[in-house]
Amino acid sequence: MKEPIQNALTIDVEDYFQVAALAEAVRYDDWSSMEYRVEANTDRILALFERAGVKATFFTLGWVAERSPELVKRIAAQGHEVASHGYSHQLIYNQTPDVFKEETRRSKVILEDILGAPVTGYRAASYSITNQSRWALDILAEQGFTWDSSIFPVHHDRYGMPGTPRWPHRLTTDKGYELAEFPLSTFKLPGYTLPIAGGGYFRLFPYWFSRYGLGSINRQGRPFVFYLHPWEVDPDQPRLDVKWFSRFRHYNNLDVCEQRLARLLSDFRFTTMSQVLESEGVLEPSSNTLGSSSVAGMA
Repeated sequence: MKEPIQNALTIDVEDYFQVAALAEAVRYDDWSSMEYRVEANTDRILALFERAGVKATFFTLGWVAERSPELVKRIAAQGHEVASHGYSHQLIYNQTPDVFKEETRRSKVILEDILGAPVTGYRAASYSITNQSRWALDILAEQGFTWDSSIFPVHHDRYGMPGTPRWPHRLTTDKGYELAEFPLSTFKLPGYTLPIAGGGYFRLFPYWFSRYGLGSINRQGRPFVFYLHPWEVDPDQPRLDVKWFSRFRHYNNLDVCEQRLARLLSDFRFTTMSQVLESEGVLEPSSNTLGSSSVAGMA
């Protein structure tokens, strides 16, 4: 009997007040004065993953890692993969290449100093590597990253590169570098490509629909990538005064998200991003990075 497909389980480690949908209410300069909840919420997810016996990739914000180095160590100590989520969670296409390069370098150094090991994977804030900011892929390669999971092959008001490949692949940057890319997962409908990879979509859609859409990818013999944020299992987080659509995006169904996540972990098989990319043949196996096959194979 054929083994079930291993999918990539990912967590974007950021706090509720750092989300782009709430930027109208919280300035970057105010972050350090906000109630800090990301550490407790990430520990909550770590406990859930331990009970389920799964390993995941934690894309960790440099700003968070600076304040919670022991959290980063706990993530790695439990056998999970640590990757970079940049430093300040700003939209890349609103940054200059020089600012992005400095923030990318800074976040990578912070994580590597905490872990004592290379960090080679990256995910952009709000998937903001688009056609407008494709230059960021060159900077990632130049900074020593070997794989990325930032491209969402959909139309969206904040992100997306429609028409790009839907499956794990190797991409060539404008300067000729190569990166392994795991695009965020989508569900093909007649005439429309629907995001199905997690986050707000996982809270918006009924669970049966998310399960069906993700399952359809596995039925095609492909792995999917699933993502969530620690604040999405925290229905008691402070409510910020934002426009109705941003409020809906951020707060919808927070009270059922953790329960749905637990169901998902029992319905599908999961492991780290690097492990899936290696099994798909788009990333060379490595023994010196956290989350390589020697660690992730425990899932």
